[in-house]
Amino acid sequence: MEPFSLEGQVALVTGATRGVGRGIAASLRAAGAIVYATGRTIDHASLDPSIIRIPCDHADDRQVQDVFDRIAADENRLNILVNNAWGGYERMVEESRGFTWIAPFWEQPAWRWNAMMDTGVRAAFVASQHAARLMVRDRRGVIVNISSWAAQKFQRNVIYSIAKAATDKLTADAAQELRQHNVTIVSLYPGLVRTEAVIAAGVFDLSRSESPEFVGRAIAALAADPAVARWSGQVVVAAALAREYQFTDIDGKRPPTLTLADV
Repeated sequence: MEPFSLEGQVALVTGATRGVGRGIAASLRAAGAIVYATGRTIDHASLDPSIIRIPCDHADDRQVQDVFDRIAADENRLNILVNNAWGGYERMVEESRGFTWIAPFWEQPAWRWNAMMDTGVRAAFVASQHAARLMVRDRRGVIVNISSWAAQKFQRNVIYSIAKAATDKLTADAAQELRQHNVTIVSLYPGLVRTEAVIAAGVFDLSRSESPEFVGRAIAALAADPAVARWSGQVVVAAALAREYQFTDIDGKRPPTLTLADV
């Protein structure tokens, strides 16, 4: 059972076709929110039929505008935005060059920089602009940027670390401008998440992992907290929020809270 109620709240989850985004959309809907979900192939996502799917390539500003126009027309408000859309994970193995993800920065393909910055950082910035216009008007709202420990600790890919650090900086600085309007923005760090790709890889120790829905429960806890503004501009860790708000994963367990030293 979902421990937090988001009845009457409207949420948008970007990049919700699979993985973390799919789990977040599912948890927010289970908590009672009206959920809109985007992704290039969102129509094929394994999501509850009550979740409203809008196909969108977040590298295309016109498509993004259409998403927010649709939400404004349907609901005339937006309470929760989760920026999960991200690029650069695709083609980790390239036909001519092999596994390039952990190659030194001078051997990284140029397309990966563009994917991380455009379908990652820039997509979060543009979506946050649209969301803020609705939230500032209504003087309420929560924006969650899905980020990573890579923002603070080298994790074998310089481009990825730069992009996640930029995401955290977006959070920290945007909070300065949103605070006076009662709008909260945070960066959320999941732990190791049991996404389809992680499970298929077959190389990870999943004993301390989190379900994609667990990340969504962390966001539901934030969005249901009347004092959520205390977190604005900060990095929050999903497992730490589970202890703060006393919720568990879908299996009833509570994943361990990782620190920078553990990563």
